[in-house]
Amino acid sequence: MPAKKEDPESRRSRRAHGEGGLYQRASDNRWVGVVDLGWIDGKRRRRTVYGRTQKEAREKMAKLREAAGNGQDLTVKAQTVAQWMAYWLDEIKAHDGTRPSTLARYRYAIDGHIVPVLGKVRLDKLTPADVRKLHAARRDSMKPASLAKVHAVLRAALGDAERMDLVSRNVAKSVQPPKLGGAEPRDLAVEDARRFLDVTAGDRLEALFVVALTMGLRRGELLGLRWDDVDLDAATLRVARSAQRVAGTLRLVDTKTRGSRRPVPIPAIAVEALKRHQKRQEQERADAGKAWTENGLVFASTVGTLMEPRNVTRRVQQLRGRANLPALRLHDFRHACASFLLAAGVEPRTVMEILGHATMRMTMERYGHALPERLRAASDAMDKLMSADGDTDGQADEDDEGP
Repeated sequence: MPAKKEDPESRRSRRAHGEGGLYQRASDNRWVGVVDLGWIDGKRRRRTVYGRTQKEAREKMAKLREAAGNGQDLTVKAQTVAQWMAYWLDEIKAHDGTRPSTLARYRYAIDGHIVPVLGKVRLDKLTPADVRKLHAARRDSMKPASLAKVHAVLRAALGDAERMDLVSRNVAKSVQPPKLGGAEPRDLAVEDARRFLDVTAGDRLEALFVVALTMGLRRGELLGLRWDDVDLDAATLRVARSAQRVAGTLRLVDTKTRGSRRPVPIPAIAVEALKRHQKRQEQERADAGKAWTENGLVFASTVGTLMEPRNVTRRVQQLRGRANLPALRLHDFRHACASFLLAAGVEPRTVMEILGHATMRMTMERYGHALPERLRAASDAMDKLMSADGDTDGQADEDDEGP
């Protein structure tokens, strides 16, 4: 007796045993899973998934339920990575106090690297494998430090997406950023620093280099310093702003963090250098006449405007050559300042405040190598304390020796 032909209508409603929201579609035999999200904003909300097999559809349903359980808003219309990055930059970061120069760096990372590789991927479908794909696509054309910054931008944007329940997790956290190698800060010896300052004596930027080396200011902070921020009588100055290039234009902006805005005592050597610099600048102002634009800047151009940072970098290289020193950057002076202070016994928290670091951890991770001398001094001090009875030979008493 021939088998009874199956009714297509019955196939359309075939459901998996015990799962009312999972059934096989008659038109193409694909399995359809429907997840009920409940009543939201007065409407019954559901999400539908599809699979070639019953198992695939069931797994997708389980992931949806897990995402809903983790707080992800599954009713939001799906968007691509490109759409989210544009919204994140223009509607979130542009209005939360992020500096224009930082926004420009974010836009460069997004438009130049993240969107070209990941832009078409659905935000809620982004995986760690996609993040690794971004790394692979840019690894050969970017330095590790630059790629790490791109990774950091993606991680920050996905962090906000996670907080807004647009994704169930931040997949960028699951991928290690590129390891930074190569350009380590140069360990400038005290003798090298003195030799460099000897060469700069009488130079137009002598005071800038003295302040950089003895106070650890960043290049932008040096160029953003105003005379109103400096009290030579009290030997203090206040770091309040920085010279930054924003959209191709050099301008003054507030320092990045509250910790960066800081009062700093001025060493005597820097006070004297600044006094000489002040007199030199008065002469430059007189020589420039009407061409001078008064901005109150301590380290200004020869006509009073913001000094081009690259000119400072170029001058460092010229003077470095005269001092017969190897490769040297202005930022190495900041590194040297921290190392010298720590080696001299200044407390790490004090060094942190002088440098304007946000945390002690940042100071110690970058400059903790300067502490061995202090640790050895502490060890020697303990030897002296424990040897107060005259036993300085380091030998234990016979009664203390084990079997």
